[in-house]
Amino acid sequence: MRHSILTFAGILAVIFGLIFMLQGLGVIRYPASSFMVDNSVWVMRGGIIAALGALLVAGMRVVPAKRRRD
Repeated sequence: MRHSILTFAGILAVIFGLIFMLQGLGVIRYPASSFMVDNSVWVMRGGIIAALGALLVAGMRVVPAKRRRD
């Protein structure tokens, strides 16, 4: 169960990181009044978040899940 939750959290981190990067680059301009639009700080922060999420997903694929003893 914990394995699935951490994998899901990693996928969400990758998605949010990519959204932050695209807003920082000005590709996604929604909402128009967002402080993140065309702000290079959010490109770096989004990249870091996406990279950490990818590492979490990759780590969960490498580490085997514990099997329950019946």
